[in-house]
Amino acid sequence: MATPLRIASVNVNGIRAAYRNGMGAWLDARGVDILAIQEVRAETEHVTELLGDEWSVLHDAATAKGRAGVALASRGAATIHRVELGAPDFDSAGRWLEADFEVGGRIVTVVSAYVHSGEADTPKQVEKYKFLDAMQARLPELAAHNELSVVMGDLNVGHRTLDIKNWKGNVKRAGFLPEERAYFDRFIGAEGDPAYNAGAGLGWVDIGRRAAGEVDGPYTWWSARGQAFDNDTGWRIDYQLATPALAASVVDYTVDRAASYSERWSDHAPVVVDYAI
Repeated sequence: MATPLRIASVNVNGIRAAYRNGMGAWLDARGVDILAIQEVRAETEHVTELLGDEWSVLHDAATAKGRAGVALASRGAATIHRVELGAPDFDSAGRWLEADFEVGGRIVTVVSAYVHSGEADTPKQVEKYKFLDAMQARLPELAAHNELSVVMGDLNVGHRTLDIKNWKGNVKRAGFLPEERAYFDRFIGAEGDPAYNAGAGLGWVDIGRRAAGEVDGPYTWWSARGQAFDNDTGWRIDYQLATPALAASVVDYTVDRAASYSERWSDHAPVVVDYAI
């Protein structure tokens, strides 16, 4: 069997700071073929300089300088890429980047997505729902475009109680609101649905939950408050959502949680998946 395609996704919380704190060493050692990055918070030239000449880089910056930003870095150049999402008057800049990559004679479509964090009962939450609405409309189009598609990134919603350590204390906070979680019910199915994560909803597959099973986590983000990281009081809000055909090819799923708080280079951990395409 050919070597699997390794696709990783991570919110770097500012790529320049991440590199200062050790991201480069992680990337050099990890054997990644395609890397989806969120919250780049830098100019394109900064991204290309940090990653180096061996990477082909696509970057969509946010309208507001120094905010958000998504990128896709790959060993081979993309055949096409797209950045538009939602209605013409909806500003999705720096939050949605699609690209098609040729892999072994087949095309794989990869999306780096950064959903708004939101804030309950504020205009920020309205913008988050607009983005999730646009994402909900785009997912069927993506699946129709290519049966080998994956949407990954910081989606800023914990779908189930398994996805947040302290879920009881967060049911009224952005990131675990019932209205937000309902979008994921529509994407992959609701908890208790016999076809949950296996054809329910829009049919997409949550690779992390399928791989981990019915267990707490594995978490991908930890608050800076208290001893959240040391106690593993985290949230699983970084996903790889794949079409069924691509999900069927998964041979490995890993959350690259740092060995200690001092060794972290972002407040998020990379999500790494191997696809035997």
